[in-house]
Amino acid sequence: MNQKKKETRALRVACLGAGYFAQFHYDAWRRTGRVALVGACDQDLEKAKETGLAAFKDLAVMLKMTCPDLLDIITPPPTHLAAIKAGISQGVRAIICQKPFCTSLEEAEEATRLAEKAGVTLVIHENFRFQPWYRTFKHALDSGVLGDVLQLTFRLRTGDGQGPRAYLDRQPYFQDMPQLLIHETGVHWVDTFRYLLGEPEAVYADLRRLNPVIKGEDAGFFVFDYPGGVRALFDGNRLLDHAAENCRTTLGEASLEGTAGTLTLSGDGSVTLRPFGNLKETVLLQSQPWQGFGGDCVKNLITHVVDGVLDGKPLENEARDYLKVIALEKMIYEADRQGRKIRDVAYA
Repeated sequence: MNQKKKETRALRVACLGAGYFAQFHYDAWRRTGRVALVGACDQDLEKAKETGLAAFKDLAVMLKMTCPDLLDIITPPPTHLAAIKAGISQGVRAIICQKPFCTSLEEAEEATRLAEKAGVTLVIHENFRFQPWYRTFKHALDSGVLGDVLQLTFRLRTGDGQGPRAYLDRQPYFQDMPQLLIHETGVHWVDTFRYLLGEPEAVYADLRRLNPVIKGEDAGFFVFDYPGGVRALFDGNRLLDHAAENCRTTLGEASLEGTAGTLTLSGDGSVTLRPFGNLKETVLLQSQPWQGFGGDCVKNLITHVVDGVLDGKPLENEARDYLKVIALEKMIYEADRQGRKIRDVAYA
């Protein structure tokens, strides 16, 4: 079997976007080997200049002048399709696009088709599955140490959604999003649940808005059903917090329960294993001062993509597969609207 020969030259990377979350991307790129950052673009040129890179206000100009191999899109969904088209037209080899991916499933499908037709690798920057605690969950699952897994639960408690100034200090556009809890945040666990347990057979949801100053929902839950009575529960409430020095480390707490034991994720990022019928817990992942965001998951994803582009390693979260996440998100909102469980889960 022929294997792709590893490339030795640096991968040229240009970034679109210099807003709040982009800081984690630029930091991660600078700490990633085998890459060269060649440009930053933002509609606010001063923000682009603050990155210390060659700064641009126009994406097409940046692409023509810097000739990147990879375009990293770190901007809101309404910009995604046009940016992907621009990258493809200028001959980039690969594109990373932040989530939520485009403004609709139809737009995401179009972007996916265009990238596939051009032979451009398109990966969605859905990074929570790359957090070290969920990688630890996956290793435990694959090892069989939990026995037959029956329940996966995540309780989102960000503690940033109370009062009239909710979200204004960091991401003020949250107040105006017509769909917030699931579309912007819960979608992370739609993907993470798929990563850990696979594709669900049924979806149920009950969502609500608690803070009257925002437009979208900020609390509620969704449940995924799997064969054999297995369930995954997302229980989210942005007005409440959890026991952590920094609620943004894990954004909440999780458990993965099986017939032979239970894994527990705490707010400090540590993971423990308690065997069934036992009071003693074993630490599988120690809490530590991770760099970057969420256990350095931005860098973990970026490194994963670089290895995929340069070495031909298999990639997670390619656009075609990520369309399932968007379809499941739509089903969550529809299940809430109908007030019933949707059993006919379909992705096309």
